[in-house]
This record gives sequence, C-alpha cells and structure tokens, in this order.
Amino acid sequence: MAGTELVEVVSGVLAGYRGAKRYFPGFGHRFHPRDPRRDPLVRAVENAVRDGVVEGAYLRIGLEIERQPVPVPMNVDGATAIVYSELGFAPELGRGLFVLSRAVGVLAHAWEEHGEGRRIKGPIPPPLLPAYRGPKPRDLPHRPRPEASRPTFRPRAGAPRPTHRTRPRSHVTRAGAR
Repeated sequence: MAGTELVEVVSGVLAGYRGAKRYFPGFGHRFHPRDPRRDPLVRAVENAVRDGVVEGAYLRIGLEIERQPVPVPMNVDGATAIVYSELGFAPELGRGLFVLSRAVGVLAHAWEEHGEGRRIKGPIPPPLLPAYRGPKPRDLPHRPRPEASRPTFRPRAGAPRPTHRTRPRSHVTRAGAR
C-alpha cells in the first residue's frame, strides 16, 4: 500500500471508530501515556524489516495509526498484533495468542511475587494502591500446621499412580476442583 493510500485508509477506519464512539483495540493505556512494552517490540520488528525477515506492512499501518491527527499511542496488544501479523499468523488467531502472552505475564508476576514475598495487586501499580488504614500489625506466634491435618494421598502398595480419572472421589468437591 502506497504512503498516501495508507494514510487515507487508516484515517477512514479511525474516523469510523471515532464516529461510533468505539474503542480502537491495540491503542491507548489506562496508566501510561506511552506503554513501556511497546518500544522493544516495535524495535524488534523494525530490525526484522531491516534484515529482510519480514515485510513491514503491518508495522507501517500501526505506526500510521499513531501518527494520525488525534494520536493515540500503541499499547502492548497493538505491538504484539504487529509481531504476529508480520510473522504470518491469521488475524483470527490473535485473541488466542494474546491470551497465551498474558498467561506468561501472569506467571512472571506470580514468580516475582513469590520471590519478593509480597503480593502485586495488578493491574494497578503498587504506588497507586490505597494505603491500609486498619489495625496496626501485631506479632503472632508461629504455629506449624499439624502433620495429620495436611491433605495427602497415599496409594496402596503396588497401586497405579492416580490420574484425573482414577483419583479418589474424596478429593473432588461439588465444583469439581480440588
């Protein structure tokens, strides 16, 4: 798509979204004026275009959307959509790929919380969280849980290891969770 044609097509699509007062996915962020995750992804695609690995058509579209008269910065979803599109994934796979990347992010946050010993209240950054104003913390004696109260499963000698089909019913709640 030529430069002027690209500008006209992008302008028309954005005008349609604005006229309908609809959100344009992949652009804007609740907390950041510019999503900090965008730049490394866009830079990686720019490098791939320079090296001849990808064509760069979707990158040009995304950057043109950002350059429009009412600019809205690209967020991580827009940047990853460019990556997936440049790699040849069908647009219909986008939602699944976004979910996979978010799952990896959730896993990373959980690992970070585990390492820091504190909970990160996402998606709100810790400095924006309200301050706790309840009772003052108090020291409580540590009481280890008695060994007998820990749920365990001990198969009888020689029995096959349980699977989701052979697990004893005592480990299943009404909702099916353990």
